[in-house]
Amino acid sequence: MKRLFGTDGMRGVAGQFPLEYSSIYVLGRALTSILIREGYSPRILIGRDTRESGTWIEKALFQGILDSKGEPTSAGIIPTSAISFLTLKYSFSAGIVISASHNPYQDNGIKIFSANGIKISDTMEKKLEKAILSSKATIQEQDTAISPDHSLSQDYIEFMISRFSPGPFSCKKKVVLDSSNGSSSSFAAKIFSKLGVEVIPIHDIPDGKNINANCGSLYPQNLAKKVLETGADLGVAYDGDADRALWINEKGMLLNGDHTLYILARYMQRQGSLKSNTIVATIMSNIGLERALYKMGLKLFRAPVGDRYVLEQMLKIKSNLGGEQSGHTILLDDCPTGDGILTSIKILEAMTVENSSLSELVENYRVYPQTLKNVKVARKENFSQFPEIINIIEKVKGRLGDSGRINVRYSGTEPLARVMIEGQVQTEIGEYAQQIADVITKHLT
Repeated sequence: MKRLFGTDGMRGVAGQFPLEYSSIYVLGRALTSILIREGYSPRILIGRDTRESGTWIEKALFQGILDSKGEPTSAGIIPTSAISFLTLKYSFSAGIVISASHNPYQDNGIKIFSANGIKISDTMEKKLEKAILSSKATIQEQDTAISPDHSLSQDYIEFMISRFSPGPFSCKKKVVLDSSNGSSSSFAAKIFSKLGVEVIPIHDIPDGKNINANCGSLYPQNLAKKVLETGADLGVAYDGDADRALWINEKGMLLNGDHTLYILARYMQRQGSLKSNTIVATIMSNIGLERALYKMGLKLFRAPVGDRYVLEQMLKIKSNLGGEQSGHTILLDDCPTGDGILTSIKILEAMTVENSSLSELVENYRVYPQTLKNVKVARKENFSQFPEIINIIEKVKGRLGDSGRINVRYSGTEPLARVMIEGQVQTEIGEYAQQIADVITKHLT
Protein backbone atom coordinates (compact mmCIF):
# COMPACT_ATOMS: atom_id res chain seq x y z
CA MET A 1 0.00 0.00 0.00
CA LYS A 2 1.20 3.50 -0.83
CA ARG A 3 2.47 5.40 2.21
CA LEU A 4 0.93 8.82 2.74
CA PHE A 5 2.50 9.47 6.15
CA GLY A 6 6.20 10.25 6.40
CA THR A 7 8.38 10.72 9.47
CA ASP A 8 6.48 13.88 10.41
CA GLY A 9 2.89 13.23 9.36
CA MET A 10 1.22 13.62 6.00
CA ARG A 11 2.61 16.46 3.92
CA GLY A 12 2.26 17.84 0.39
CA VAL A 13 0.96 20.68 -1.74
CA ALA A 14 -2.28 22.05 -0.32
CA GLY A 15 -5.18 21.31 -2.65
CA GLN A 16 -3.52 18.31 -4.26
CA PHE A 17 -3.98 14.67 -3.22
CA PRO A 18 -3.77 13.68 -0.40
CA LEU A 19 -4.19 17.23 0.89
CA GLU A 20 -7.32 18.12 -1.03
CA TYR A 21 -10.70 18.66 0.66
CA SER A 22 -12.21 15.19 0.10
CA SER A 23 -9.19 13.25 1.39
CA ILE A 24 -8.91 15.45 4.46
CA TYR A 25 -12.62 15.00 5.16
CA VAL A 26 -12.16 11.22 4.88
CA LEU A 27 -9.20 11.42 7.26
CA GLY A 28 -11.28 13.24 9.88
CA ARG A 29 -14.14 10.78 9.45
CA ALA A 30 -11.87 7.73 9.58
CA LEU A 31 -9.97 8.92 12.65
CA THR A 32 -13.23 9.49 14.52
CA SER A 33 -14.61 6.09 13.53
CA ILE A 34 -11.42 4.32 14.63
CA LEU A 35 -11.45 6.10 18.01
CA ILE A 36 -15.07 5.11 18.59
CA ARG A 37 -14.38 1.48 17.63
CA GLU A 38 -11.44 1.39 20.04
CA GLY A 39 -13.60 2.64 22.91
CA TYR A 40 -12.49 6.26 23.06
CA SER A 41 -14.73 9.27 23.47
CA PRO A 42 -14.20 10.95 20.06
CA ARG A 43 -13.05 14.33 21.37
CA ILE A 44 -10.43 15.70 18.99
CA LEU A 45 -8.35 18.86 19.40
CA ILE A 46 -7.18 20.73 16.28
CA GLY A 47 -4.57 23.45 15.88
CA ARG A 48 -2.82 24.97 12.87
CA ASP A 49 -0.02 27.22 11.76
CA THR A 50 -0.42 30.46 9.81
CA ARG A 51 -0.67 29.13 6.23
CA GLU A 52 -3.69 30.41 4.33
CA SER A 53 -4.69 26.84 3.41
CA GLY A 54 -5.01 25.93 7.08
CA THR A 55 -8.45 27.54 7.26
CA TRP A 56 -10.16 25.27 4.73
CA ILE A 57 -8.19 22.21 5.82
CA GLU A 58 -9.49 22.70 9.35
CA LYS A 59 -13.04 22.98 7.98
CA ALA A 60 -12.63 19.70 6.08
CA LEU A 61 -11.46 17.95 9.25
CA PHE A 62 -14.30 19.44 11.29
CA GLN A 63 -16.86 18.31 8.71
CA GLY A 64 -15.48 14.76 8.63
CA ILE A 65 -15.32 14.53 12.43
CA LEU A 66 -18.82 15.93 12.94
CA ASP A 67 -20.33 13.63 10.31
CA SER A 68 -18.93 10.66 12.25
CA LYS A 69 -20.43 11.86 15.54
CA GLY A 70 -17.13 13.23 16.81
CA GLU A 71 -16.50 16.34 18.90
CA PRO A 72 -13.87 18.62 17.34
CA THR A 73 -12.38 21.55 19.27
CA SER A 74 -10.25 24.24 17.65
CA ALA A 75 -7.28 25.78 19.42
CA GLY A 76 -6.73 28.13 16.48
CA ILE A 77 -3.21 29.11 15.44
CA ILE A 78 -0.88 27.51 17.97
CA PRO A 79 2.52 25.74 18.11
CA THR A 80 2.57 22.02 17.34
CA SER A 81 3.75 20.99 20.79
CA ALA A 82 0.92 22.95 22.41
CA ILE A 83 -1.52 20.49 20.84
CA SER A 84 0.48 17.62 22.31
CA PHE A 85 0.44 19.26 25.74
CA LEU A 86 -3.24 20.23 25.65
CA THR A 87 -4.37 16.87 24.26
CA LEU A 88 -2.80 15.19 27.27
CA LYS A 89 -3.90 17.80 29.82
CA TYR A 90 -7.57 17.82 28.84
CA SER A 91 -7.88 14.12 27.97
CA PHE A 92 -8.70 14.55 24.29
CA SER A 93 -8.71 11.26 22.42
CA ALA A 94 -6.49 12.72 19.70
CA GLY A 95 -4.87 15.96 18.64
CA ILE A 96 -4.35 17.18 15.07
CA VAL A 97 -1.88 19.79 13.88
CA ILE A 98 -2.28 21.35 10.43
CA SER A 99 1.23 22.38 9.43
CA ALA A 100 4.05 21.68 6.99
CA SER A 101 6.64 22.89 9.48
CA HIS A 102 9.55 24.52 7.60
CA ASN A 103 8.10 24.04 4.10
CA PRO A 104 6.89 27.02 1.99
CA TYR A 105 3.33 28.26 2.37
CA GLN A 106 2.05 26.36 -0.70
CA ASP A 107 2.58 23.12 1.22
CA ASN A 108 0.68 21.94 4.22
CA GLY A 109 0.48 18.83 6.32
CA ILE A 110 -1.33 16.94 9.05
CA LYS A 111 0.26 15.53 12.19
CA ILE A 112 -1.80 13.46 14.60
CA PHE A 113 -1.17 12.89 18.29
CA SER A 114 -2.61 10.10 20.40
CA ALA A 115 -4.35 10.61 23.73
CA ASN A 116 -0.88 10.35 25.32
CA GLY A 117 0.31 13.43 23.45
CA ILE A 118 2.70 11.48 21.23
CA LYS A 119 2.49 10.84 17.50
CA ILE A 120 0.15 8.03 16.52
CA SER A 121 1.52 4.58 15.76
CA ASP A 122 2.41 3.23 12.34
CA THR A 123 -0.57 0.89 12.68
CA MET A 124 -2.98 3.80 13.12
CA GLU A 125 -1.37 5.66 10.22
CA LYS A 126 -1.85 2.65 7.95
CA LYS A 127 -5.54 2.42 8.88
CA LEU A 128 -5.99 6.09 7.97
CA GLU A 129 -4.04 5.65 4.74
CA LYS A 130 -6.24 2.72 3.77
CA ALA A 131 -9.37 4.80 4.35
CA ILE A 132 -8.07 7.65 2.19
CA LEU A 133 -6.77 5.47 -0.63
CA SER A 134 -9.93 3.36 -0.82
CA SER A 135 -12.34 6.30 -0.76
CA LYS A 136 -14.08 7.34 -3.97
CA ALA A 137 -16.01 10.15 -2.31
CA THR A 138 -16.07 13.68 -3.67
CA ILE A 139 -17.07 15.90 -0.78
CA GLN A 140 -18.58 19.33 -1.28
CA GLU A 141 -17.02 21.96 0.94
CA GLN A 142 -19.33 23.30 3.62
CA ASP A 143 -18.97 26.63 5.36
CA THR A 144 -18.43 25.04 8.76
CA ALA A 145 -18.40 27.62 11.54
CA ILE A 146 -15.30 27.26 13.73
CA SER A 147 -14.74 29.26 16.91
CA PRO A 148 -11.32 28.64 18.48
CA ASP A 149 -11.16 28.20 22.25
CA HIS A 150 -8.59 30.86 23.13
CA SER A 151 -8.42 29.74 26.76
CA LEU A 152 -6.32 26.82 25.48
CA SER A 153 -3.66 29.22 24.22
CA GLN A 154 -3.55 30.90 27.62
CA ASP A 155 -3.09 27.53 29.30
CA TYR A 156 -0.10 26.84 27.06
CA ILE A 157 1.41 30.26 27.76
CA GLU A 158 1.09 29.79 31.52
CA PHE A 159 2.62 26.33 31.28
CA MET A 160 5.61 27.66 29.34
CA ILE A 161 6.20 30.43 31.88
CA SER A 162 6.14 27.85 34.69
CA ARG A 163 8.98 25.89 33.04
CA PHE A 164 11.56 28.59 33.82
CA SER A 165 12.87 27.36 37.16
CA PRO A 166 14.66 30.49 38.45
CA GLY A 167 11.50 32.61 37.99
CA PRO A 168 11.55 36.04 36.28
CA PHE A 169 15.02 37.34 35.45
CA SER A 170 16.76 39.45 38.07
CA CYS A 171 18.97 40.93 35.36
CA LYS A 172 17.79 41.75 31.87
CA LYS A 173 18.58 39.49 28.96
CA LYS A 174 18.14 40.87 25.48
CA VAL A 175 16.82 38.29 23.02
CA VAL A 176 15.94 38.51 19.34
CA LEU A 177 13.10 36.16 18.41
CA ASP A 178 12.56 35.17 14.77
CA SER A 179 9.10 33.60 14.61
CA SER A 180 9.34 32.72 10.91
CA ASN A 181 5.90 34.36 10.48
CA GLY A 182 4.57 31.12 11.88
CA SER A 183 2.89 29.64 14.93
CA SER A 184 5.16 31.25 17.50
CA SER A 185 4.32 34.77 16.28
CA SER A 186 1.61 35.30 18.91
CA PHE A 187 3.33 33.33 21.66
CA ALA A 188 7.12 33.61 21.91
CA ALA A 189 7.49 37.34 22.54
CA LYS A 190 4.58 37.31 25.00
CA ILE A 191 6.06 34.43 26.99
CA PHE A 192 9.57 35.87 27.20
CA SER A 193 8.33 39.35 28.05
CA LYS A 194 6.46 37.86 31.01
CA LEU A 195 9.74 36.28 32.13
CA GLY A 196 11.34 39.71 32.21
CA VAL A 197 13.32 39.34 28.98
CA GLU A 198 13.89 42.33 26.72
CA VAL A 199 12.44 40.99 23.49
CA ILE A 200 13.20 42.15 19.96
CA PRO A 201 10.71 40.32 17.72
CA ILE A 202 11.26 39.88 13.98
CA HIS A 203 9.24 38.08 11.30
CA ASP A 204 6.18 37.88 13.56
CA ILE A 205 3.51 39.35 11.27
CA PRO A 206 2.09 36.40 9.31
CA ASP A 207 -0.11 37.04 6.28
CA GLY A 208 -0.81 33.45 5.24
CA LYS A 209 1.90 33.42 2.59
CA ASN A 210 5.07 34.65 4.29
CA ILE A 211 5.61 31.70 6.65
CA ASN A 212 9.28 30.55 6.40
CA ALA A 213 9.87 33.09 3.59
CA ASN A 214 13.57 34.02 3.96
CA CYS A 215 13.24 33.85 7.73
CA GLY A 216 13.19 31.44 10.64
CA SER A 217 15.33 28.37 11.17
CA LEU A 218 16.09 27.86 7.46
CA TYR A 219 17.33 31.43 6.94
CA PRO A 220 19.13 32.59 10.11
CA GLN A 221 21.29 35.21 8.35
CA ASN A 222 18.98 38.16 9.11
CA LEU A 223 18.66 37.02 12.70
CA ALA A 224 22.45 36.99 13.06
CA LYS A 225 22.66 40.55 11.74
CA LYS A 226 19.96 41.70 14.17
CA VAL A 227 21.71 40.10 17.14
CA LEU A 228 24.93 41.93 16.32
CA GLU A 229 23.16 45.22 15.56
CA THR A 230 21.27 45.23 18.86
CA GLY A 231 23.96 43.70 21.07
CA ALA A 232 21.57 40.93 22.06
CA ASP A 233 22.56 38.07 24.33
CA LEU A 234 20.80 35.49 22.19
CA GLY A 235 18.94 35.05 18.91
CA VAL A 236 16.33 32.33 18.49
CA ALA A 237 15.11 31.06 15.11
CA TYR A 238 11.90 29.02 15.10
CA ASP A 239 10.41 27.06 12.23
CA GLY A 240 6.86 27.45 10.96
CA ASP A 241 5.14 25.39 13.66
CA ALA A 242 7.63 26.25 16.43
CA ASP A 243 8.53 22.68 17.33
CA ARG A 244 12.22 23.39 16.86
CA ALA A 245 14.69 26.19 17.49
CA LEU A 246 18.20 27.16 16.44
CA TRP A 247 20.44 29.74 18.06
CA ILE A 248 22.59 32.75 17.26
CA ASN A 249 25.07 33.51 20.03
CA GLU A 250 26.12 37.00 21.09
CA LYS A 251 28.96 36.87 18.53
CA GLY A 252 26.59 36.23 15.62
CA MET A 253 27.45 32.54 15.22
CA LEU A 254 24.82 29.90 14.39
CA LEU A 255 24.40 26.99 16.81
CA ASN A 256 22.26 23.95 16.07
CA GLY A 257 20.44 21.15 17.89
CA ASP A 258 23.69 19.32 18.70
CA HIS A 259 24.83 22.38 20.64
CA THR A 260 21.47 22.37 22.41
CA LEU A 261 21.91 18.77 23.56
CA TYR A 262 25.46 19.47 24.73
CA ILE A 263 24.43 22.56 26.73
CA LEU A 264 21.38 20.95 28.30
CA ALA A 265 23.08 17.63 29.02
CA ARG A 266 25.84 19.38 30.96
CA TYR A 267 23.40 21.74 32.70
CA MET A 268 20.96 18.98 33.66
CA GLN A 269 23.82 16.76 34.84
CA ARG A 270 25.05 19.54 37.12
CA GLN A 271 21.51 20.17 38.39
CA GLY A 272 20.96 16.47 39.07
CA SER A 273 17.96 16.34 36.76
CA LEU A 274 19.44 14.09 34.07
CA LYS A 275 17.71 10.73 34.54
CA SER A 276 19.92 8.62 32.27
CA ASN A 277 23.57 8.57 31.29
CA THR A 278 22.46 8.26 27.66
CA ILE A 279 21.33 11.15 25.47
CA VAL A 280 19.31 10.23 22.38
CA ALA A 281 20.11 11.93 19.08
CA THR A 282 19.98 10.74 15.45
CA ILE A 283 22.32 9.44 12.80
CA MET A 284 22.74 13.06 11.65
CA SER A 285 24.26 14.36 14.89
CA ASN A 286 27.90 15.37 14.70
CA ILE A 287 30.52 13.00 16.01
CA GLY A 288 31.76 15.96 18.06
CA LEU A 289 28.64 15.69 20.23
CA GLU A 290 29.33 12.02 20.87
CA ARG A 291 32.90 12.72 21.96
CA ALA A 292 31.94 15.74 24.10
CA LEU A 293 29.31 13.69 25.95
CA TYR A 294 31.83 10.88 26.45
CA LYS A 295 34.13 13.31 28.29
CA MET A 296 31.21 14.04 30.63
CA GLY A 297 30.68 10.35 31.34
CA LEU A 298 27.61 10.23 29.09
CA LYS A 299 26.70 8.15 26.07
CA LEU A 300 25.01 9.05 22.78
CA PHE A 301 22.45 6.73 21.24
CA ARG A 302 21.69 7.36 17.55
CA ALA A 303 18.09 6.81 16.45
CA PRO A 304 16.80 7.09 12.86
CA VAL A 305 15.98 10.61 11.68
CA GLY A 306 12.63 11.84 12.98
CA ASP A 307 11.67 13.08 16.42
CA ARG A 308 9.17 10.21 16.79
CA TYR A 309 12.09 7.75 16.66
CA VAL A 310 14.05 9.82 19.15
CA LEU A 311 11.09 9.73 21.51
CA GLU A 312 10.61 5.97 21.08
CA GLN A 313 14.19 5.35 22.15
CA MET A 314 13.99 7.84 25.02
CA LEU A 315 10.97 6.02 26.42
CA LYS A 316 12.71 2.67 25.96
CA ILE A 317 15.85 3.59 27.89
CA LYS A 318 14.18 6.09 30.26
CA SER A 319 16.17 9.08 29.00
CA ASN A 320 14.69 12.53 29.57
CA LEU A 321 16.79 14.41 27.00
CA GLY A 322 17.01 13.85 23.27
CA GLY A 323 16.74 15.63 19.97
CA GLU A 324 17.90 16.27 16.45
CA GLN A 325 20.60 18.41 14.92
CA SER A 326 17.85 20.27 13.04
CA GLY A 327 16.62 21.77 16.31
CA HIS A 328 13.94 19.40 17.61
CA THR A 329 14.69 18.91 21.31
CA ILE A 330 12.59 16.70 23.57
CA LEU A 331 12.60 17.53 27.27
CA LEU A 332 10.54 14.57 28.40
CA ASP A 333 9.94 15.79 31.95
CA ASP A 334 8.02 18.73 30.50
CA CYS A 335 6.49 17.63 27.19
CA PRO A 336 6.50 14.45 25.08
CA THR A 337 7.26 16.29 21.85
CA GLY A 338 9.74 18.89 20.67
CA ASP A 339 8.90 22.47 21.60
CA GLY A 340 11.07 25.33 20.34
CA ILE A 341 9.78 27.82 22.90
CA LEU A 342 10.32 25.40 25.78
CA THR A 343 13.85 24.68 24.58
CA SER A 344 14.52 28.43 24.38
CA ILE A 345 13.40 28.82 27.98
CA LYS A 346 15.75 26.05 29.09
CA ILE A 347 18.70 27.53 27.18
CA LEU A 348 18.04 30.88 28.86
CA GLU A 349 17.77 29.08 32.19
CA ALA A 350 21.18 27.46 31.66
CA MET A 351 22.70 30.83 30.71
CA THR A 352 21.20 32.42 33.83
CA VAL A 353 22.06 29.73 36.38
CA GLU A 354 25.55 29.20 34.94
CA ASN A 355 26.01 32.98 34.63
CA SER A 356 27.51 32.42 31.19
CA SER A 357 27.06 33.69 27.68
CA LEU A 358 25.92 31.25 25.03
CA SER A 359 29.39 31.19 23.47
CA GLU A 360 30.94 30.36 26.87
CA LEU A 361 28.52 27.44 27.30
CA VAL A 362 29.90 25.76 24.15
CA GLU A 363 33.54 26.87 24.27
CA ASN A 364 34.76 23.31 24.99
CA TYR A 365 32.61 21.71 22.32
CA ARG A 366 34.37 20.85 19.06
CA VAL A 367 32.31 20.47 15.90
CA TYR A 368 33.85 18.09 13.38
CA PRO A 369 33.67 19.14 9.72
CA GLN A 370 30.37 17.96 8.23
CA THR A 371 28.76 18.37 4.84
CA LEU A 372 25.21 17.63 3.75
CA LYS A 373 24.11 17.34 0.13
CA ASN A 374 20.42 17.27 -0.76
CA VAL A 375 19.72 15.52 -4.06
CA LYS A 376 16.31 15.86 -5.70
CA VAL A 377 14.98 12.46 -6.73
CA ALA A 378 12.07 11.39 -8.90
CA ARG A 379 11.51 8.21 -6.86
CA LYS A 380 12.73 6.64 -3.63
CA GLU A 381 14.01 3.21 -4.58
CA ASN A 382 16.24 1.09 -2.38
CA PHE A 383 19.86 2.11 -2.97
CA SER A 384 20.85 -1.57 -2.99
CA GLN A 385 19.20 -1.90 -6.41
CA PHE A 386 21.94 0.30 -7.88
CA PRO A 387 25.42 -1.24 -7.60
CA GLU A 388 27.08 1.98 -8.71
CA ILE A 389 25.53 3.89 -5.77
CA ILE A 390 26.54 1.20 -3.27
CA ASN A 391 30.06 1.04 -4.72
CA ILE A 392 30.71 4.78 -4.41
CA ILE A 393 29.38 4.79 -0.83
CA GLU A 394 31.66 1.88 0.15
CA LYS A 395 34.59 3.53 -1.60
CA VAL A 396 34.11 6.74 0.40
CA LYS A 397 33.74 4.77 3.65
CA GLY A 398 37.08 3.13 2.93
CA ARG A 399 38.75 6.47 2.37
CA LEU A 400 37.32 7.95 5.58
CA GLY A 401 38.31 4.99 7.75
CA ASP A 402 37.92 5.63 11.48
CA SER A 403 38.36 9.37 11.06
CA GLY A 404 34.91 10.03 9.63
CA ARG A 405 31.30 8.99 9.26
CA ILE A 406 28.86 8.72 6.34
CA ASN A 407 25.09 8.42 6.11
CA VAL A 408 23.00 8.32 2.94
CA ARG A 409 19.22 8.24 3.28
CA TYR A 410 15.97 9.57 1.87
CA SER A 411 14.14 12.48 3.46
CA GLY A 412 10.96 11.40 5.17
CA THR A 413 9.10 14.58 4.17
CA GLU A 414 10.52 15.73 0.82
CA PRO A 415 11.58 14.15 -2.55
CA LEU A 416 15.24 14.25 -1.55
CA ALA A 417 18.16 11.94 -0.94
CA ARG A 418 20.43 13.28 1.79
CA VAL A 419 24.17 12.62 1.73
CA MET A 420 25.90 13.42 5.03
CA ILE A 421 29.64 13.00 5.57
CA GLU A 422 31.87 13.92 8.52
CA GLY A 423 35.64 13.89 8.47
CA GLN A 424 38.84 15.75 9.24
CA VAL A 425 39.02 18.07 6.21
CA GLN A 426 36.04 20.05 4.92
CA THR A 427 37.13 20.24 1.29
CA GLU A 428 37.79 16.50 1.17
CA ILE A 429 34.40 15.46 2.56
CA GLY A 430 32.72 18.01 0.28
CA GLU A 431 34.26 16.29 -2.74
CA TYR A 432 33.19 12.87 -1.47
CA ALA A 433 29.62 14.04 -0.92
CA GLN A 434 29.46 15.49 -4.43
CA GLN A 435 30.72 12.23 -5.93
CA ILE A 436 27.92 10.29 -4.22
CA ALA A 437 25.33 12.94 -5.10
CA ASP A 438 26.33 12.76 -8.77
CA VAL A 439 25.79 8.99 -8.90
CA ILE A 440 22.42 9.25 -7.15
CA THR A 441 21.39 11.94 -9.62
CA LYS A 442 22.40 9.69 -12.50
CA HIS A 443 20.10 6.86 -11.40
CA LEU A 444 17.20 8.47 -9.56
CA THR A 445 16.28 11.70 -11.33
